[in-house]
Parts: sequence; structure tokens; C-alpha cells
Amino acid sequence: MSISKESELEGMKRVSEVVATTLRLMREHAKVGMSTKELDNFGGEILKSHGAKSAPYETYGFPGYTCISVNEEAAHGIPSDQNILKEGDLVNIDVSAELDGFWADNGGSFVLGKDIHNHQPLVDASRDILHKAIHSIKGGVKISDIGYLIETEAKKSGYKVIKNLAGHGVGRSLYEAPEDILNYRVKTNRERFRKNTTVAVETFISTQSTVAVQLNDGWTLVGNRGGYVTQHEHTILITDGEPVILTQSNGIWG
Repeated sequence: MSISKESELEGMKRVSEVVATTLRLMREHAKVGMSTKELDNFGGEILKSHGAKSAPYETYGFPGYTCISVNEEAAHGIPSDQNILKEGDLVNIDVSAELDGFWADNGGSFVLGKDIHNHQPLVDASRDILHKAIHSIKGGVKISDIGYLIETEAKKSGYKVIKNLAGHGVGRSLYEAPEDILNYRVKTNRERFRKNTTVAVETFISTQSTVAVQLNDGWTLVGNRGGYVTQHEHTILITDGEPVILTQSNGIWG
């Protein structure tokens, strides 16, 4: 979305604050022994209390208010009464919503309780790479250069990237141009980030896989070679200098 007036920026700020707050409160609310459906319902009530509508539910008829992916699930995990959270689980929550005609998206992976399976280094890599990538974005920067940065930093940390999941433009709908802010460089892509536009930038950092494949439920994605995947995401406003991180209050950077 290209921001051309103050009312549009205020609309984006409002919806971004709602999804950021929902993500932060859901992460704080998650407990061992809780089902992912219970956690999702909690998030859904927060969205409703702000007058916001779940983006995946409204846009795709997704069976949940938020996507909650656990352990080997890479993305788009369906909240379930049968999926009970356990100590040391690797959990990802992705929250996107619409409010007054504006849309925003954010997400984050975290370890529930004690890190008994040593997932924290992967979480840290994903979070830190997103920070570096976002702070490298300004008007005129090539989208492919950010992909190169993400993949290079992942390799430095001993990890891979998922190549068929990507960040995207966001604003008047959930998915807008640019459609593919990828986690690796496509040399033929000469598209550049544009000043005064809003985008959702996200990392998909993996221990083994490079492609996400869909399970038979029609939603849940897992890695093609197994292992684990972490994701972190912010909605930002691109400027000539430092970006404005509209979902900053989600607390994924501590």
C-alpha cells in the first residue's frame, strides 16, 4: 500500500497495533497443557474486542482466528483441541487482521517454557536476521538484496531458508504488491522497495528444509526434508531512512 495521506497512516497504525498486541498477549498467555484451539480463541477475543476481523478467516475461510504452528509445522498450523502444548515446544503464532479497511500482519516463533530441545538458537537466528533485514530496507533498495542478506545470515548461523514462503505488501488487503519478499536472492528480480509503502517482512529460517509442503488437511505446511522452521514478521512503513516498524509493540525483539 502506498501511503498518500495522514488518515491512511493512522489507519495502518491502528490495525498494526491491534495485531501486535494480540500476538504479544497470546505469547504471554500460552501455557503447558493448553490446547492451540484455546490459545486461538483467546486471540480471537482480543481481535473482536478491538473491532478487528481475523484476516485468514475472512480472506480464506481458515479454520481459526490465527495460525498456530507447533514443532515440525512450518506455517499455517490449524488451531486444534487435540494439539496440547508441552514443555519445550517450538511454537509459532501468526496474527493478521483487518480494521476499518486496513490490514496488517505479524508473527513470531518462541520456545514454550524451558528449552529442553535446544530450539532457542534457531529462534534467535530468525529474530536477529529479521532485525538486520528490516533495518536494511529503505526506498530504492532492491528486494532481491534483502533476500540475499537473509539467506547469507542464515548460512552464517548454520541454517537454511524456506524458499517458497515470503513477505509481501500489505495495507488495503492482506496480500499486495510486492508479492514476493523472498528469503533468498532472485538475480532477475530488479524490483525495489518504494518509499511510503507498507510491507510485511518475514523470515523463514530452517534447520534442514528449503521448501514448505502442504499436509493433507489443506492448510498446514511442513519442511520438505523435515526439521524445524522459525518465522518472525513485522509490518513496516518504508521511508528514505530508518523504517517505521508499525507492529513494534508485539515484543518479538524483547
